Amino acid sequence: MIGKSRQPTPRAVFGQGCGVLQHSPPPGSYRHERYAPGAALAAWVQHFWIESWDWGGATPQSREVLPHPCVHLVFVPGRSRVLGVQLSRFVRELTGRGRVVGVKFRPGAFYPFVKRPVSELADASLPLAELFAGAAEAERDVLASDDDGTSVAAATRFLGARLPPQDPAAQTACRIVETVATDQRITRVEHILARCGIGERTLQRLFKRYVGASARWVIKRYRVYEALERVSTSTRLDWASVAQELGYFDQAHFINDFRKLVGRTPAEYLRPSSTGG
Repeated sequence: MIGKSRQPTPRAVFGQGCGVLQHSPPPGSYRHERYAPGAALAAWVQHFWIESWDWGGATPQSREVLPHPCVHLVFVPGRSRVLGVQLSRFVRELTGRGRVVGVKFRPGAFYPFVKRPVSELADASLPLAELFAGAAEAERDVLASDDDGTSVAAATRFLGARLPPQDPAAQTACRIVETVATDQRITRVEHILARCGIGERTLQRLFKRYVGASARWVIKRYRVYEALERVSTSTRLDWASVAQELGYFDQAHFINDFRKLVGRTPAEYLRPSSTGG
């Protein structure tokens, strides 16, 4: 349990795990930390994250992101929002000095809070006040201190007071997505159907309501993440072998999917000018 008297322990932070594709070399200070939720929130929240920066008057810096299939609640001064699943990469520009406190929900776990299909939020965001009462007070409490433990404790209290009943369907959706994320052998929707013993229409409805993206999209996203992890640890790869291991029919299909999601081919992504440092 995170409290004011005890600092939370951060996990390793910056890189593919938080969806960052590339970033400009920071001229000042930059920090991105993640904190595990307490037991009361563990069924719904994957982690809290806190991002802070101070460029010391230098030019704005960019962050190119390929997000995971998760909903985020983001506390920002005067404009706290809920961000739906982003279906394509996007670029954020950070200017001057700032601090953001976020909550990353587990895949499928946000639906019970609002009881509306998460697909309605895909590629969109809504002001926090439109979905939760007490949003202004929560924003004030979460951002009142620059201490990470205090901010996480305030966000924990906000969500803890609004926890919905456990939803077995949400748990099923979460379990499926997390299985796809960790098992690279899942390369087609048919693999999910066989493993879970459900019909394709049932899977489609489940993902539309709880996940916010199709099962096929989720599979492709995580297989590209797997490719990104390999790219980040090696400069010499046999792309035909990588494509085969990730379940692609051939190298051309793999490169095409990679380009669609990342914006460049694997070879282009490897170039120093593309990785941004």
